[in-house]
Amino acid sequence: MYLADRSAPSGAKTAPTDRGSGRAPAVASTVLALGTVSLITDISSEMVTAVLPLYLIAGLGLSPLGFGALDGVYNGVSALVQLTGGHLADRVRNHKLVAGLGYGLSALCKPLLLLAHSLGPISVILALERTGKGLRTAPRDALISLSTPDGLQGRAFGVHRAMDTTGALLGPLAAFLILGVAVDGYDAVFGVSACVAVLGVVVLLLFVPSGAGGTPPRQAAAPPAALPAPARPNPVRLRDAAALLRLPRLRALALCAVLLGLTTVSDAFVYLLLQRRTGIDDQWFPLLPLGTAAVFLLLAVPAGALADRIGRRTVFLTGHALLLAAYGLLLWAPDWPALPYLVLALHGMFYAATDGVLPAAVAATVPESLRATGLALVGTGQALARFACSLAFGGAWTLWGTGPALAAAAAGLLCCAAVAGHVLRPSPPVPAAPAPPDPARRP
Repeated sequence: MYLADRSAPSGAKTAPTDRGSGRAPAVASTVLALGTVSLITDISSEMVTAVLPLYLIAGLGLSPLGFGALDGVYNGVSALVQLTGGHLADRVRNHKLVAGLGYGLSALCKPLLLLAHSLGPISVILALERTGKGLRTAPRDALISLSTPDGLQGRAFGVHRAMDTTGALLGPLAAFLILGVAVDGYDAVFGVSACVAVLGVVVLLLFVPSGAGGTPPRQAAAPPAALPAPARPNPVRLRDAAALLRLPRLRALALCAVLLGLTTVSDAFVYLLLQRRTGIDDQWFPLLPLGTAAVFLLLAVPAGALADRIGRRTVFLTGHALLLAAYGLLLWAPDWPALPYLVLALHGMFYAATDGVLPAAVAATVPESLRATGLALVGTGQALARFACSLAFGGAWTLWGTGPALAAAAAGLLCCAAVAGHVLRPSPPVPAAPAPPDPARRP
C-alpha cells in the first residue's frame, strides 16, 4: 500500500547507532533542534493567527467571503512558493540555508503588521509571511526525513509536529493574556510576535546542523589524506523534479492530498462556525485553537508510531473520518455543553493522524537527492486545494449560510475519502513464479 510502504528509497540514510548498545536513537538531534525552532516560530505565528479572524471581521468589517479570499491567499501563496523552496534546497544541496531564508522572511514581516491598519497592506504582509513559510516547509521536512531511518519516519515527524504544536498551544494563550492586559491589544500581540519570531531564527542558526545527520560522524581510522575526495553530486534539474510524478506512489499521494484538501475547511472557519454554533463570547475566541493544539500535542507522537506499525494509509484515512465527525457535530448535534470540547478534540485528532503521516509517506517514496522536491510537490497540491476550499466555502457561507456550506463540505469529504481509500488500497500480491524443472531429475 502506498501510505504503508516502508521500503527505503535508493540512497536513503540510516540514523547513527549508539556505540554501546548498537541501537539507533529514537529521535535524531536534528529533529529535536528543528522541533525547537518550530515551537518558537509557532508561538509567534499562532499569536497572530488566533486574533486575525476577529481583527479582520469584527475590527475591519470584512465579510465571510472576503475573509475566505484572504485566508485562501494566505495559504495559497505558501503553496506556490513551497515548490520553489523544495527544488531550490535540492539544487543548492543546502536545506538549512533555504529554510533559514524562509524563517527570516517570516520574522521580518511580523513587525510590519504594526504599521498596517487596512486590508490592502495587511494582505500584502500576510502574503510575504506565507512566502517565508512556503520556502522553509519542504527543506525543513527534508532535514527531518534525511536524519531518520525509514522505519522511524512517522515517529520523527510525530515528535516534530508535537513540538510544533506546543508552540501552537502557547501562541493563542499568549495572545489571550496580552489582549487582557494591553491597551492597544492587537498591536501588542503583533509586537510580541515579532520578538519571538526573531528568537526562532537565532535558534535555527545556532543549533540546527547544515547536514542531515543527527550526530557527528565517527572518526575514520585512516588519516584524512588517505581518504579519496567525495564526488560532487550533479545539480538537480527541473527535469528531474518533474520526473518524480512518474512514480506511481507519489502520484497517488499527490492525488489524495489534493482531493482531501478540496474539502478540508480551514481552521479559522471551523472556529468561527463553532463560535456561532455555541455562542462563545469574543473574548474567549483566541482560546479555541488551544483545544485543537492540546489534543494534537498529546496524540502526534503516538499516531506517528502507530502509522509506522500498522500502515500509514489506515491512520491517514481514519484522521479524515474524524474530521467528518467534527463536521457532523457542528451540523446536527444538539446544544450540549460538551459540544465545543468534542469538536475541538476531533479536530486535534484529525491533525495528529494526518499532519505528520503524509510527509512520512512521501519521504518513503522519493530518492534522497530529491527529497525536498518530492515533499514540496505533494504539499503544494494539498495547499492549493485548501486555498480553493477557502474560496468556495467563504462564497457558499455568504450566499447560502453556514449550514448548507458545511453540509456541502461534509458531503465532498465523504466522497473524496472514499476515492482516496480506493486509490491507496494495498497492491495485490505478485504471484511467485513457478520453479524451473530440475534437469538432473529424470521422469
